[in-house]
Amino acid sequence: MSGLTKPKQYNWKDTNLALFGSDTEKDIKKASAEMEPAWKNAGTKPGLQIWRIVKFKVTHWPVPDYGKFFDGDSYIILNTYKEEDSDQLLYDVHFWIGKNSSQDEYGTAAYKTVELDILLDDRPIQHREVQGHESKLFKSYFNTVTILRGGAESGFKKVEATKYESRLLHFHGDRKHVEVTEIARCLDMVDSSDVYILDLGLKIYQWNGRNSNKDERFRAAGYVNEIKHQRGKCTSETIDEGTKSCGAFYNRLDEVAESNGNNNVHSTEPLTKKLFRLSDETGQMTFKLEKEGKMTHNDLDTNDVFILDTCNDVFVWIGNDTTNNEKKNAMAYAHNYLMRTQHPLIPITCVGEGKLSQEFNVALTA
Repeated sequence: MSGLTKPKQYNWKDTNLALFGSDTEKDIKKASAEMEPAWKNAGTKPGLQIWRIVKFKVTHWPVPDYGKFFDGDSYIILNTYKEEDSDQLLYDVHFWIGKNSSQDEYGTAAYKTVELDILLDDRPIQHREVQGHESKLFKSYFNTVTILRGGAESGFKKVEATKYESRLLHFHGDRKHVEVTEIARCLDMVDSSDVYILDLGLKIYQWNGRNSNKDERFRAAGYVNEIKHQRGKCTSETIDEGTKSCGAFYNRLDEVAESNGNNNVHSTEPLTKKLFRLSDETGQMTFKLEKEGKMTHNDLDTNDVFILDTCNDVFVWIGNDTTNNEKKNAMAYAHNYLMRTQHPLIPITCVGEGKLSQEFNVALTA
C-alpha cells in the first residue's frame, strides 16, 4: 500500500484576521485596480454571485460550479434578494474560508467583502464562514455543497477521464440538503452510516453503508448520474456494504487518514451567552465583557460595537454612531476573540444598527 499524506492544515489558533494596516493590506491595495472590475453588476438584481480569491485578485466563479468549493481556497458569496411586497434590494455577503486556505487568501476575502459592502452602500449583512462550520443561511443557498481537496487550479480543468484524479467523496444529507466532502481514500474513514462515492474517472463506485438512509442513497445516485452526464464516457456501479462486490471499492482506498488538525474542536465550556463591548472612547481600543446570560436591545449603545457570542454563532452589532476605527476593527476583534475560545470556527455575522436581522434579534433576546 502506498501511503500518501496531505499537507498540514493551517493552524487556526495561530491566525490573525486583523490585517488592516498591515503589509498584507498594502499588497492588496497595490494589486487592486482603482475600480474593481469583479464588482461590475454585483448586486444589481436578485440572485447568487460567487467569486474566488486568486493571488489577491477577485475572480468570477463559474455559475455551473456554484455549490462546489476547494478547501485550499477562499470565496466571496453575495446573495441579493427582495422582501415580499418590496422593490428594495437586500444583501447577505459571506466570505468562506477553506481549511487549507492561506492567510493571504482569507485575509483578502475579508478585505474585499468589506469593499463590496461599501460599494453597496453598507446595506449587506456580512458573514464569516469556515469550512465544516457553515451557517444555516449559507447552506440554504445550495441543494448540494461539495468540498474538494486542493485548489481550483487542480480541480475543474477539462481533462480526459483517463487522466482524472481519483477522489473519494463522503456523501451525507437528507431531502432538504446534501453535503459532499472529499476525504482521503482511506478505508478507516469509511463509516457504515453514510454513502461514499469513489470517482476514478472512467469508473464511479457508489458504496452504500448498511446504516445509510434511503434519501442519501437516492441523492447519491443522482449525483453520480450528474457526473456521468457532464463527463460523458464513464460507467458506474452501486455496491452495498457486506456484499462480495466491495473488494473492487476497498482495493482503491490506498491513502492514509488525514489529520483533523484544529478544525474539529469539541467544546466542554458552559454554553453561556456573552456580550462584549468594543470602544475607543478613552483614546485606546478596549474590548471588555459587558453582560452574560439574559439581555435585551437596551444593553446596546449606538456609540459602540457589541459582539454577541451564543457559543453557536457570533454576531457583531455596529452602532450608527461608532467611530471609523471601531467599525474597521469589529470583525477582526470578533475573529481573534473566537480564536481564544473552544468554539473558534463558528459563523460570524456582522449587523449594522437598524438592519433587519431576525437571527440577531432572536439570539440577543433568547
